[in-house]
This record gives sequence, C-alpha cells and structure tokens, in this order.
Amino acid sequence: MKSHRTAASSVTVDDTVPRGCTHFKLRQLTRRVGQHFDHIVTGAGLKTTQYSLLSNIVRLGPIRPGDLARELGMEASTMTRNLQPLVAQGWITVGPGADGRSRCVEATDAGRAKRVEAQREWKRAQLAFNRRLGDATVVRLHALIEECMGLLADAEAGDDDAA
Repeated sequence: MKSHRTAASSVTVDDTVPRGCTHFKLRQLTRRVGQHFDHIVTGAGLKTTQYSLLSNIVRLGPIRPGDLARELGMEASTMTRNLQPLVAQGWITVGPGADGRSRCVEATDAGRAKRVEAQREWKRAQLAFNRRLGDATVVRLHALIEECMGLLADAEAGDDDAA
C-alpha cells in the first residue's frame, strides 16, 4: 500500500487493486499514441489505419478481402469500407478472385511505392515515440501488451468469464 499526501489529509491507497476503468484508460492511451503517429505519418499522405492496411496487403497479397479481414481481426464490412480510399487513390486493386464468386485485393506499383514512403515516416514516428517514453518503457509496454493479448486469447479459447 502507498500513502499519498494531499493538502487536506494523508490518504492510503492500495496500489495492488485496480482502480478506474481499464477500457477508458486504454482508449486515452491509444488516442494519444494514435495522434502522435498520425501527426507524422500524414506527411506521406496516409492515415495510420491506411498505412497499416496497405502494409498488410503488400505483405499478404494477393488476398481475398474476407481473409484479410480475419487476419487483421476486422469485420468484413469494415474491411470493405477501409479498402475504398486505397482503391480511389490507385494504391490497391480489388479484382476477381480464383472463382467467379470471390474477389482478390492486391497492391499496385503505386501502392508499394506509397508504402515505402510511409514506412520512412512510420519509422520516424516510432523513433520519436521511443525517445519520448524511453526505450525501456516502450519495451515494457510491448511486453505487457503481448502478455495481455495472450491471456485474453487463452481466456477466449477456454471461454472463461465470457460474459
């Protein structure tokens, strides 16, 4: 337990018991981190969400939109919406797939070039983030995120406390 002193009194706080809403705290953090990365990556003419999607299309493509959505943990309708600006810019194509019922997403040459340009900005954003928080803090943050993701995946697989 920690004791915190205020102007009015001394308050004892049990720092082993979670306080506040985890979802709210994570949303605050992701908004701040997102703002940082967006501020820098927009220099390449992409939003961070577009950069991530384009990078995954380059890495995984050609790929069916449904498979891409599953890979990224997105709903198919969200994926369809998010692909539209990339198609409009000429960075990806959505064409016929292996059979008449499927479609295939692939990066164009312009899309691959845009990704390379955005990668430089992304790296600049990551290095600035590392400097701001300190490498040791970023390493701990990454480890904690990975640990939490693993625990949540384990819980989902076993359907523990799913309500």
